[in-house]
Amino acid sequence: MLGPFETHEVVNQSPPLEGHDVYSTDRALVEAVEREGAGWAGTELVELGTLTGASRTQELARQANEHRPELHTHDRTGHRIDVVEYHPAYHELMGAAVAHGLHAAPWSDPRDGAHVARAAKVFVWYQAEAGHVCPVSMTYSVVPALRHQPDVAAEWEPRLTSTTYDATDGPASAKAGATSGMALTEKQGGSDVRANTTTATPLDGDGETALLTGHKWFCSAPMSDGFLMLAQAPGGLTCYWVPRWQPDGTKNPIHIQRLKDKLGDRSNASSEIELAAVWAQRVGEEGRGVRTIIEMVNHTRLDCAIGSASVMRQGVAQASWHAAHRAAFGALLADQPLMQNVLADLALESEAATAAVLRLARSYDREADEHEALLQRVLTPVVKYWTCKRAPQHAAEALECLGGNGFVEESPMPRLFRQSPVNGVWEGSGNVICLDVLRAMAKSPRSVDAFWEEVNRGAGGDARLDGAIRTLQNELANTEDLEGRARRLVEEMAVVVEASLLVQHAPEAVADAFCASRLGPDRGRAFGTLPRGTDVRAIVERAAPWTAAAV
Repeated sequence: MLGPFETHEVVNQSPPLEGHDVYSTDRALVEAVEREGAGWAGTELVELGTLTGASRTQELARQANEHRPELHTHDRTGHRIDVVEYHPAYHELMGAAVAHGLHAAPWSDPRDGAHVARAAKVFVWYQAEAGHVCPVSMTYSVVPALRHQPDVAAEWEPRLTSTTYDATDGPASAKAGATSGMALTEKQGGSDVRANTTTATPLDGDGETALLTGHKWFCSAPMSDGFLMLAQAPGGLTCYWVPRWQPDGTKNPIHIQRLKDKLGDRSNASSEIELAAVWAQRVGEEGRGVRTIIEMVNHTRLDCAIGSASVMRQGVAQASWHAAHRAAFGALLADQPLMQNVLADLALESEAATAAVLRLARSYDREADEHEALLQRVLTPVVKYWTCKRAPQHAAEALECLGGNGFVEESPMPRLFRQSPVNGVWEGSGNVICLDVLRAMAKSPRSVDAFWEEVNRGAGGDARLDGAIRTLQNELANTEDLEGRARRLVEEMAVVVEASLLVQHAPEAVADAFCASRLGPDRGRAFGTLPRGTDVRAIVERAAPWTAAAV
């Protein structure tokens, strides 16, 4: 019976998707972790997956995004302090990420499969809240760059690999753990870092320390304990490590001018900074700054791909959950053929991306293997490009599955949608990434051989894949207007890699539908256009988070 102020009974609304293990309910991820050599991390991943799906974690994510970071440039007496204040929810999320080793575990415990295990953890935890994973990723990526300067690495690596998150604002020498940021781009150059104008004035004869003067247009996570930066030294563009606090215990004059008002990644602060003769230590050789940071860039690009794949997995989970609990026109959405087609198509894209990023992560575990090292050089930008391109389209379609309920801010879908373009911008937008693929193939032809060796592992498993391989080989052999065709070539490379992985490892229904809809002649342009005869029910049941069981 309705109360005196009630006009109707609330029914036919899907409950929040929470209280579940995000890892164990993702069959494609569980299988990929085992296949790529990190099965030993299963217990840790179940623990993290349970934490990710917990209602409290979802509430922390909401709070961290609703209460954005606030910049305080001066104290009440007029002294410059340059402090960014975060909501406590942000710090709690950061603490969990660091405690589970998302920031550095492969460096402190470099066993076989360590990068795959970490990639899976990032994939899972990104579904809780993505913004704070930015400094987590930068901390992970900076370590191999610092190793170009052994004395700097010896001092900082123990702090950066600590599993204690210490958010206090003070010298790193007095903290239980440290995090890292980076500030590479400037107003006038953007991705063209060779156009940077920030100068480095040596403080000693060999230039191991210097004072940097200039600006950085994007400095993410400005409360980090240290940053990698590029500056023009007497010998050319050089990489430097810039701590927030100088060795004498005084704050380095990194002046935060303002925080960016961003489309997504709202829980994390990104800033514009001025460098007023800040103290810095050189990392790597003078004049070889780009070469020094390349390993860092590769690792952050790996994380861009993981993040985009995670966005797609979360979209599938949310859309299929809603469809299983919402009825329209006399039946559950999940039982209606057209919705099944949409959900199955989203699931295919998600599983293909999952397989690709976990396979890519394995190459980081086995860099001593020549094939893996060569493959990594070309596969990193290929997978980064395509997963980042697909994520926004995927998020938009998943949001639409929820209708108006997905468009309001109480839903997790607006945050997911805003996040979906971020990784396509970070560490090289689409054109930059495609040009990098061409550069890799030109400078290292053997990396192309490694690519074909990898793709051909699936040859003979599907005639459409075999045909796509032959077509792509012909396309790559034609050197006319390579730059103008770069996006098309990289897209085809990515889809062929994904198809090969699915043909080798996925259930027949998944592999067949992917090849039919991505490589066959009967292709649609939007999600939900899978060809007639596709076993959509089997695909959706495999992907749905309530039907999956731990493997």
